[in-house]
Amino acid sequence: MSQDSQHGKWCVSSSEEDDNDELPPSKTPPKPPQTPPSNHNSPSPVIDPSPPEVKLEPSPPPALVIGSEARQQAAKNQINPVKYESSPSLAGKRKTDSVDGAGWALSDSDDDDDLKKTTQAAPPAKKAPSPKRRKVVNERPPSPHGRVYYIDEPDDFFESTLPCQDDMFRFYLNKVTGLDKKYNNGALHIKDILSPLFGTIKESVQFNYCFDIAWMVQQYPPEFRDRPVLIVHGDKREAKARLVQQAQPFPHIRFCQAKLDIAFGTHHTKMMLLWYEEGFRVIILTSNMIRADWYQKTQGMWMSPLFPKLPKGSSDTCGESPTFFKRDLLEYLASYRAPELEDWIQRIKEHDLSETRVYLVGSTPGRYVGSDMDRWGHLRLRKLLYEHTSSIPGENQWPVVGQFSSIGSMGVDQTKWLAGEFQRTLTTLGASSLRPNTPIHLLYPSVEDVRTSLEGYPAGGSLPYSIQTAQKQLWLHSYFHRWQADATGRTHAMPHIKTYMRASPDFTELAWFLVTSSNLSKAAWGALEKNNTQVMVRSYELGVLYLPSAFNMKTFTIRKNPFPFSSSSSGFPVPFDLPPTPYAPKDQPWIWNVPYSQAPDTHGNVWVPS
Repeated sequence: MSQDSQHGKWCVSSSEEDDNDELPPSKTPPKPPQTPPSNHNSPSPVIDPSPPEVKLEPSPPPALVIGSEARQQAAKNQINPVKYESSPSLAGKRKTDSVDGAGWALSDSDDDDDLKKTTQAAPPAKKAPSPKRRKVVNERPPSPHGRVYYIDEPDDFFESTLPCQDDMFRFYLNKVTGLDKKYNNGALHIKDILSPLFGTIKESVQFNYCFDIAWMVQQYPPEFRDRPVLIVHGDKREAKARLVQQAQPFPHIRFCQAKLDIAFGTHHTKMMLLWYEEGFRVIILTSNMIRADWYQKTQGMWMSPLFPKLPKGSSDTCGESPTFFKRDLLEYLASYRAPELEDWIQRIKEHDLSETRVYLVGSTPGRYVGSDMDRWGHLRLRKLLYEHTSSIPGENQWPVVGQFSSIGSMGVDQTKWLAGEFQRTLTTLGASSLRPNTPIHLLYPSVEDVRTSLEGYPAGGSLPYSIQTAQKQLWLHSYFHRWQADATGRTHAMPHIKTYMRASPDFTELAWFLVTSSNLSKAAWGALEKNNTQVMVRSYELGVLYLPSAFNMKTFTIRKNPFPFSSSSSGFPVPFDLPPTPYAPKDQPWIWNVPYSQAPDTHGNVWVPS
């Protein structure tokens, strides 16, 4: 059976085709293939003729098993890549009757529940046979990164500088290895965030989804590496045991397990709480606590001011901001019902958070009714937009722009969630909402975006949109627009940042802007149930909402060129190019669990999921 769409043909079959090109599995792991000598006649992406110095390691260590299946597959591919060949043979059985090589293949499945398919225990999968290595006809030029994945950052990459104190938005992108220095000007690395320039850390909390604890510890300055760290995570059973095992060499690390009482939810919140001798700070961000997320991906963060301690004897309600950020942060932390967080709740009460000018938008697992329905998820966003924005003339033409790194199942047609309750939230401005004609532009990388990225195909390991989900919602792909960020220098640094906003038709103004951990999914944002009398949220998520009214403005102007950074600009630094560019007919959204072999990536490799 096949399904045609404007973005290619997907083939679904029993996969009984000929597999003569495959070899039986090797008894010993194959050695990483050596990159063949250059042949300038072969088509290839442009590669810097003066590549940066490579970290040479005689034998790369095994990949740390962390994160989603997609991330684990990407880690495996980085260590043992499959090199591009003129007629590559790919592992596994799959249908080959596609059009112009654009088909996506999927074997039959009786499981219609995508979430169950990816999370329930399954019988041990058969090991995919190693792809046959054919004689290379079109040889690839050497990869600028050699046979190991990471390259050394320039000497000045980790030079920490304080952000401009008059930067009103306090919204930053991460530093990206391999970009021109000017595109990292004003950006922050995790080493910058934890630098002594920002304060003398006494204790910290790291909320996240993925952790590489040894790497995380190394990001703290030497003088802070033995200071207590609390890790808030959602891992269970084997994953929890692996996390605890990682921390054994570090006695200063403790754990707090987030309660995930609803099936298929995740602890996806990414936040740092930093307690200094000088005060307290909150960072809400989109990066996991692993090196890959701070290397060549586009990430975003909000960094709070340094909050001073309140005078002794102040009441718990003192130090509140006009956006009620303190109240909402305390409510979010209380939702964990965790004794490990009680000391931090008390510390926050003792600090003055009144300078905060953003609103907190969080999700916590649960089923909520009555007045609790608008505490979390997209109904929380809807309430804030209703109470703190105003109707705009011609607002029907003000598009919504959403940008994310993962996509969940949204139903067989758009009205089931996206163009129903979620659109009503995103189009709310004051008392107006549910504008059915409001344009919605969804930014999500195409296959070509991933292929030509700094990381190449392994970047797709952080974009876990599955074929099982995609083939059920072909209607969604008419919303898709390309990931383009030339103004920020990040077009080829694949996005892991998640943002949502409402812009003017000419893309010069913003009605609001949100940076968050929430991807495009009902699990993250919540979904109405029981004839709209109940909302169910599966996951922990957290973001901050920028509203013009909190900055004494009617709208935000858009800063077209965020780099090089300048504090003199009052425009908002949107992290991608505007207006968004729709997918062309030949463009396909990145699907992480199908093979891509028609063209090599920037490292000369193809993508072969197990």
